[in-house]
Amino acid sequence: MAAATHKPSPVNPNSGHRARLRERFLKAGPDALADYEMLEMILFAANPRGDVKPLAKRLIKAFGSFASVIKAEPEELLKVEQVTESVVSSLKVIHASAQQLLKEEIKDRPVIQSWSSLLDYCRLAMGHRKEEEFRLLFLNQKHALIADEVQNIGTVNHTPVYPREVVKRALELGASSIILVHNHPSGDVKPSKEDIDMTRQIITAAHPLEIKVHDHIIVGAKNTYSFRSNGLI
Repeated sequence: MAAATHKPSPVNPNSGHRARLRERFLKAGPDALADYEMLEMILFAANPRGDVKPLAKRLIKAFGSFASVIKAEPEELLKVEQVTESVVSSLKVIHASAQQLLKEEIKDRPVIQSWSSLLDYCRLAMGHRKEEEFRLLFLNQKHALIADEVQNIGTVNHTPVYPREVVKRALELGASSIILVHNHPSGDVKPSKEDIDMTRQIITAAHPLEIKVHDHIIVGAKNTYSFRSNGLI
């Protein structure tokens, strides 16, 4: 009986390029790589053998930058040629990881001492959303974050908010104060009359129960607006 022959494993024609990118990244850091090269490294997992450079460049062209690609909504990413669900998953896990890292920066620490990280977290979590989202950050007596919850998601310019539900949830969690956060998909973070009225209604509902509204932050893709810093609280 003839001995079985083993065919050699096919060589990945892109392995050399991938190895050089990894080596450059490990030796010199992310600044040594162009935006599309950073994307290539993320896309390696989604396409273990293929040439992902054309897709990386296509994504940069479609969204403008590495950060914008990572923050893009899945349905927008899928409109780009050759983007699959596997590609979307690889990109969105990076986005989720960045959010988790920033959240760890503010968790169990007084938010006043990590305010910049808090704003960065809010921008990353909400700044590029296409519809309004209303988020509540619940704080304990030491102003440390004990919960971060999305209360409602609305349309491109309106999110229904119910002051009683806000106060009820704060009581359930034993929160001493809350930070209201919502985004403006238009990018204009100036508060509307409705935003101001809603904030006052929540303050009025929370005050008798000794729950303080610490701030209301409006988030855009590039900047934020603090009610407290602008004298509205």
